[in-house]
Amino acid sequence: MRIKKLALIVAIALPSVAILSCNSIARESGSVELVVAGTQIINQIDLQGGASGCATSLGTVNIRVLLLQPQTADPLHPVSNQFLDVKLDRYQVSYQRTDGGKLVPPAFVRSTAQLITATGGNQALSDFVGFETNALNQAPFAALLPQNGGKDPETGLSFVKLNIILTVFGQTLAGDRVQGSATFPINFCFNCGGCF
Repeated sequence: MRIKKLALIVAIALPSVAILSCNSIARESGSVELVVAGTQIINQIDLQGGASGCATSLGTVNIRVLLLQPQTADPLHPVSNQFLDVKLDRYQVSYQRTDGGKLVPPAFVRSTAQLITATGGNQALSDFVGFETNALNQAPFAALLPQNGGKDPETGLSFVKLNIILTVFGQTLAGDRVQGSATFPINFCFNCGGCF
């Protein structure tokens, strides 16, 4: 009688363990990374009004979902990447000086709503903004204007070099939070040959 009870407990417990281990494996195999890459069009911004080449965007941002573990299918367990798609919800733009100065524009966060499919390859971020309105008229850029001395007070240079750091945040349809970043190096100057 005791052996029959033990056998019954084992018979009930084994399927439960098998179900739990399948969920664990499925959860681990669903790991993804959000890869953010920029294609830069402009590397220099001339702050002089009407400077040539400045009426264009900084560049484009491409995003893709990278599967961290290979998805192998067999006839008994078909693979669906549907829950590995990433829904983007916001991005942050921050700045880092590369010329020795410390003063940067304030960082900001913008909301976005875009679905990046796990098997879709590179997809463009549809609404990327590199600077808030009027940021180029404020510190540290305002010091480069002739009426303000034409030099950055921190470095004594007639230009400001910084990195624009874009961090994109999202969540897989399975509920895992993901993020990825890209950096755009930019040189700012006044009356220095336009934007290019």
